[in-house]
Amino acid sequence: MATITATGFKGRLGSSFHGSWGTSILGEDHTMLVNSVATTWIPMAKSTRMTPIMKNINEGKGLFAPIVVITRDIVGKKRFNQLRGKAIALHSQVITEFCKSIGADAKQRQALIRLAKKNGERLGFLA
Repeated sequence: MATITATGFKGRLGSSFHGSWGTSILGEDHTMLVNSVATTWIPMAKSTRMTPIMKNINEGKGLFAPIVVITRDIVGKKRFNQLRGKAIALHSQVITEFCKSIGADAKQRQALIRLAKKNGERLGFLA
C-alpha cells in the first residue's frame, strides 16, 4: 500500500492517498501493452509540412459562373481580380448609402453585406 501526503501549503493542507497504483495493468496485459508500444515505430521525413491548397469551391456553380470564368480567362486573373475588387467595393458603398438613407445601424449593414456575398456565391459571381 502506498501513502502520499501533501504538506507545506499555507494552512497545512493535509491529504493522503491510501491504495495502489496500476494494479489493472499487470501480467500479460502489461507485457502486451509494452511490446505493442515499443515495436511500433513510424519513420518521419525531414520535413512533413502541409501546404494549404487555395481552390475556389464555387468554381462552375451558379447561373453566372460560366460568364465569370470566360471573362476571367479572357481578361487574365490579375486584372479580373482587380475589377472584381472594385465591383465589390462599389457594391458595399451602395449598401452603406442605402443603410444611411433608411437609418440602419452598423450591425444591420454588415448583415446586408454578408447577404450580398452569399447571394453572389449562389449566383456564381464569385466563381
